[in-house]
Amino acid sequence: MDKRQNLELIADISNANGAPGFEDDVVAQIRRHAEGLGELREDSLRNLYIYRKENKGNRPVVQLDGHSDEVAFMVQAIRPDGNLRIIPLGGWVTSNVPAHKVWVRNALGEYIPGIVASKPPHYMTEAERKAPLVFENITVDVGAVSKEEAENEFHVRIGEPVVPDVTFTYDEKHDLMVGKSFDCRLGCASIVSTLRELQGKELAVDVVGACCSQEEVGTRGSQVTCRTVNPDIAIVFEGCPADDTCVEAYMVQTAIKKGPMLRHVDARMITNPRYQRYALALAGELGIPVQDAVRSGGSTNGANIHLSGQGVPTIVIGVPVRYAHTHYGISAYADYENGVKLAVEIIKRLNADVIGSF
Repeated sequence: MDKRQNLELIADISNANGAPGFEDDVVAQIRRHAEGLGELREDSLRNLYIYRKENKGNRPVVQLDGHSDEVAFMVQAIRPDGNLRIIPLGGWVTSNVPAHKVWVRNALGEYIPGIVASKPPHYMTEAERKAPLVFENITVDVGAVSKEEAENEFHVRIGEPVVPDVTFTYDEKHDLMVGKSFDCRLGCASIVSTLRELQGKELAVDVVGACCSQEEVGTRGSQVTCRTVNPDIAIVFEGCPADDTCVEAYMVQTAIKKGPMLRHVDARMITNPRYQRYALALAGELGIPVQDAVRSGGSTNGANIHLSGQGVPTIVIGVPVRYAHTHYGISAYADYENGVKLAVEIIKRLNADVIGSF
């Protein structure tokens, strides 16, 4: 596996701006890196499909899933002072939002810089200091001094996306990646890396990668991709929230540097137990480190995929991400690579009989 190539792939799609519904820049980067892997198609939701060039048809179909959007915001209104009122797109902890740099797309299609602001403590009443922060009191400041200047000089308009301004970095010494939107750009990158590793290999299945839009606002894109791909079996790649900094030691099941996480359950899917145990056993047999977890909350595109057609055996291979759904995530490259290795080894062994056994 080409580590340098994978890191370039991850950096390019992590840095790309892709609020839910506005994934165009991300799709463009994935297209560039997926060139030569097969036929590329898009639909009107900006779901991107990669049909492996070695597919033959009339064979079981494996869907590889990842979502291209990120938690972000949208301009709701422009205040008289020129600041922008925003709403969240996806799940944010409100207190994590202020005091960060963001990019605001304007009417010209340009992303202009802004700062997420809130009322300074100097001007707060005692009641305001004690009150919980709400989005109605958070604004984005692009430097305008009036609504007219925001509209006419900065070309701001309502309905445009706002995304975190973060640049990917990699610490070779500690094998750590830091960047935005690892949930789930690491998943989209995993699709491309998996297809690269399978190039030229003889398989008993056809493989289609689907980079889905709008996962963060209700797993919407995957409602379309699973009907388009019509898979017989699926692997969902995720950037899943790490728990090694926030739960008791005995409950840690999604730590960085311990391998990808395969969840038995979450809020919207009970993972096919036969497929799940097959994947865990194969990882143990091949010496690929993995973690298995029982999750009481959260969900993935697997929620839609596993209920499509006549029911689709689906597992989630998640790269642990510390501080998911904030501006910055921390992940280990080794976890990413081991997730891809496991997916490749599973796909190499799949055939109609194995899929039927699930």
